[in-house]
Amino acid sequence: MKEWVVNRCTVTPVRMEPSEGSEQLTQLLFGEACQVLERLPRWTKISSTVDGQEGWVDFKMLSPANNLSPITYDLPATVVAVPMAIATDMETGEELILTLGTRLPNYAHGTFEVLNKKYLIDPTEVRCKRLEVKSEEICATAQTLLNAPYLWGGKNAMGMDCSGFTQVVYSVFGINLLRNAREQITQGTPVASLAEAQPGDLAFFDHADRDPKATNISHVGLLLDNKTIIHCSGCVHVDYIDDMGIHLPDGELTHHLVQIKRYL
Repeated sequence: MKEWVVNRCTVTPVRMEPSEGSEQLTQLLFGEACQVLERLPRWTKISSTVDGQEGWVDFKMLSPANNLSPITYDLPATVVAVPMAIATDMETGEELILTLGTRLPNYAHGTFEVLNKKYLIDPTEVRCKRLEVKSEEICATAQTLLNAPYLWGGKNAMGMDCSGFTQVVYSVFGINLLRNAREQITQGTPVASLAEAQPGDLAFFDHADRDPKATNISHVGLLLDNKTIIHCSGCVHVDYIDDMGIHLPDGELTHHLVQIKRYL
């Protein structure tokens, strides 16, 4: 019988090994459901129902949910649509910080429910799954994260990596991207050239400009148009892009363009 748990913290690190000093692979957002794969005295190995990522989580940050119907947590869903929002426990009045892309199960009229707890949230800070997706909205949401710092494995406004940035932005619009750039490039529809790209398309890169033998996808960003890209490298910022790739203001090529994909 499958065993399920739910993340009960705003953001929880998922690590490669069962140790606080181990590499952070990704993060769970509040309410994210996971299947238990293995248990140790302090650590739980999980698989996220959102993107299938596996790793180790400190068990104190998880709550059992053996009666969980995982479909409740599947995309598309109503989600937090601003970098940071506050939810209020309707019973205790305690406040909880939520981050962009956090799913809100059983949402209705400014309330949602996780593990039999009901919360209030400002309806202007969420996006409902029934709304039409527009590319300009995707670009606008991406720009709300400008200057968010780079953090390996991160996927929230206080720290994120390049693919965490694109995954979270697209999740606001009910589009379920996989976690890493090398996985995200396997999704979507190819775009033949930068000239044919549209706002909201994702561009993928390797570092062949630095190492001619480099063939692995190592970076991803979101196109604002066919000359500018917003991406998380150092922090979330906007750079110039051409057919070769991403350039610094002085013209230096930093990321070699490999492919463009469309998800709308």
